[in-house]
Amino acid sequence: MRTEEKLVAAGVRAGSEVIVPSFATAGAAVAVRNVGALPVFADIDPTTFCLDPAAVAGALTPRTAAVVPVPLFGHPADLSGLRQVAFDRAVPVVEHDECAPDFPDITRRRSNAAYLAARLSGVVPPTVASGIEHRYDSYVVRVPGNGRPDRDAFARALRARGVRCHVPVQTPVHRLPSFVRCTRVPWLPETERAADECLALPIGEVSSRRELQRLVSVCNALGGLLPAAA
Repeated sequence: MRTEEKLVAAGVRAGSEVIVPSFATAGAAVAVRNVGALPVFADIDPTTFCLDPAAVAGALTPRTAAVVPVPLFGHPADLSGLRQVAFDRAVPVVEHDECAPDFPDITRRRSNAAYLAARLSGVVPPTVASGIEHRYDSYVVRVPGNGRPDRDAFARALRARGVRCHVPVQTPVHRLPSFVRCTRVPWLPETERAADECLALPIGEVSSRRELQRLVSVCNALGGLLPAAA
């Protein structure tokens, strides 16, 4: 079922408010707008990159009709925590589904992710919440230093050495021109910090241990040239 259909089934109507993440694709916010509701952006958990239940609690108003979490980069949203926050207001939690890779691909990505997590020192590897199985649709690290300038310089240096990488969220959704004029503009510090620091490394395209070793070597060497995060 499409997210728009889920929202209508949950009772969301034109003029309602629906809480969504800004550090994500625009899909959830677009779905909310497509049913005539108003996207309200809440901040993310800095470790999972998904909606933070505490931030959602602060964004709830009498007009809130639903909360729409997004499983990001293969890490599921904290549905249990979000449902606890929404329970007192009788607000439904409607998950926005993203396309997942096939299971054999997930197995290879998890193996590559484990290898990198044990060896990377030039960047901050992703953190997996306790009891969670990460799909690693993308292997998103943080580049320590002074935010976007250092992250972008690091990405350019990787590419110059033949390592394909990309910024996973170039612009948070609440700052996109199509949304900034029709929503309250919140201050989302963890969203902004993630947008400035995050970089996706190419574990899906890596097919050999030698390639993984080279990726680790390049990242660790370059990371040593950047100032450590305060």
